[in-house]
Amino acid sequence: MAAPRVVMTQPQLVTVNQVQMSTEWSSKMCDCCEDMAICCCGLWCLPCLECQTASEFGECCCLPLLGPISLAMRTGVRERYRIQGSILDDCCMLCWCYPLIWCQMAREIKKRKAGSVMHIQMA
Repeated sequence: MAAPRVVMTQPQLVTVNQVQMSTEWSSKMCDCCEDMAICCCGLWCLPCLECQTASEFGECCCLPLLGPISLAMRTGVRERYRIQGSILDDCCMLCWCYPLIWCQMAREIKKRKAGSVMHIQMA
């Protein structure tokens, strides 16, 4: 009787994400009518939109309830998706157009998540 064959390495799951790269926001700040659900949520319950957007971005849902986090969040979205801009632009936009900026971030994250392609390979 032959000795049983011992498996030394197990198959590993390898996940590769491909995200379309862009240098601009996929929607303008005032394009609220592009996604009415986000627009209505931003208009009638902005804290809910902030928490939902942070959660979809992979952050703690309660973080946006702290003021300066909005700036860090906008900068993080820009950096993750390689969108042009600066922290000064982000700061000015948030100071003058706070609800519109949160709606724009929510639309961007939603579009990027829908547009990402996931390849799974067994190694």
